[in-house]
Amino acid sequence: MNNILKTGAFITPVVLLSACGGGQQKAAVKPLNIIHIMTDDHSFQTISAYGHPISRLAPTPNIDRLASEGVLFRKAFVENSLSTPSRACLMTGLYSHQNGQRQLGKGIDTTKVFFSELLHDAGYQTGVVGKWHMQCEPKGFDYYHVLWDQGDYYNPAFKSPESNGKYIKEEGYATTLTTDHAIRFLENREQEKPFCLLVHHKAPHRNWMPEPKYLDLYEDVEFPFPETFYDDYSTRCEAAHNQEMRIDDDMTLIYDLKVSELKNVEAYKNEPNSKGLFASLDRMTEEQRKAWMAAYGPSNEKFIKQNLKGDDLLKWKYQRYLRDYLRCIKSIDDEVGRLIAYLEKEGLMDNTIIVYTSDQGFYMGEHGWFDKRFMYEESFRTPLIIRHPNTSTDMKGTECDLLVQNIDYAPTYLATANIEAPKEMSGASLLPILNGNKPANWRKYLYYHYYDFPAVHQVQRHDGVRDDRYKLIHFYGEKGEVNCNELYDLQNDPNELQNLYGNTNHTETQNRLQKQLDSFRTTLKVDEF
Repeated sequence: MNNILKTGAFITPVVLLSACGGGQQKAAVKPLNIIHIMTDDHSFQTISAYGHPISRLAPTPNIDRLASEGVLFRKAFVENSLSTPSRACLMTGLYSHQNGQRQLGKGIDTTKVFFSELLHDAGYQTGVVGKWHMQCEPKGFDYYHVLWDQGDYYNPAFKSPESNGKYIKEEGYATTLTTDHAIRFLENREQEKPFCLLVHHKAPHRNWMPEPKYLDLYEDVEFPFPETFYDDYSTRCEAAHNQEMRIDDDMTLIYDLKVSELKNVEAYKNEPNSKGLFASLDRMTEEQRKAWMAAYGPSNEKFIKQNLKGDDLLKWKYQRYLRDYLRCIKSIDDEVGRLIAYLEKEGLMDNTIIVYTSDQGFYMGEHGWFDKRFMYEESFRTPLIIRHPNTSTDMKGTECDLLVQNIDYAPTYLATANIEAPKEMSGASLLPILNGNKPANWRKYLYYHYYDFPAVHQVQRHDGVRDDRYKLIHFYGEKGEVNCNELYDLQNDPNELQNLYGNTNHTETQNRLQKQLDSFRTTLKVDEF
């Protein structure tokens, strides 16, 4: 047990025995409620329960509370590190090529069953608020209040059944408004029925615009630079060299870092995405804009006067990036706390599973990058914390090192409701793990596949396989013309700096992983690689 859950195990509640086969007790316990909180681009490095140096300077006490009362997963991953595909995996329990959503934009196969439909048919009240970001209507939901596209941080537009298909602008900050609508769903629910509520925040998605009360937060904090900040990708394939996600070269001063005073400077007036910042400022109320300019104006003027170049400019960009990103995280943590407070007030904590996760990981300067997409750990790995209500006092605060993936959410929620998952679902229920058990047939390998190329950030298409220690990545071109491989020993090289592919000392491992990768491609019927 200790090598699975480091500090203990869950006491198995009756409802979980029902979900795992205790049929005689199925009618004795009302199914648990489900709350799935998912942020956009939230790195595990910036949740203090994970213990990363960055988060020690910017703690997340409310998210940490969920970890202290539940299970923190150390090896949770996505199947495709991109927003819309990740959401499709959540809803269907299927890999990207199975559900059709390989890239951003169109793609989702709406004939596939969403887990929300099955919960709804079984008597659950279902709701989704915040970011939906799939080009289909929310399926299987009694209630939805979803953002337009990615959503705006300030005064965003939402669509609901009451808006007749129109997106209506609402005054406020997106993170706060999303929680408002989550609580409204809970207030108006039929209390005799169980519920499943998806709370999907826009934050901390690019371009990281903090809410007014936190515009100055962390201004005097110097965040540590990652060990790989100056990575030269010397042992890696061309994909690592050709990406466009460097803080140095690709993070913009106007759009990303909010130096709006540069808009009329010849060298910056055509900077990519710069119009996006001014569109966001135009959305603000007079009061919001005044607070914004009071916070950013003086520091921007100081920056311009310094006329930083080279490494000094790079370091300034990194610090501004982290401060803005972490300011957005602070608001998320506040709103998680507000939602918990509501559940406590209404007596719902004792019969509600609360899941906190992100749609993928994110680079906080590792390898000199921001964004995601690659199969390297910082974007492949995602935070995952599950608080189950039926945990004894001395068993709280456990950690799990088993390999789990975002295709596992749908079957987990169906098992929670005592619903048999469709046979075609590729994911597996996490409930046995939450009971403190390791299923005998639990996966030893994960499969990953990224398709969105050519596209923003120019990350090459690739697929790969990871086990508990090693990772094999295969990069390929649109017609297979690019063929390059990377192999990493994550135990001895956790930063993934030494590509071991072709190293004769690792031939056995390389062949084993290649065999497993070939097996995934065959059994899952992958049609490009």
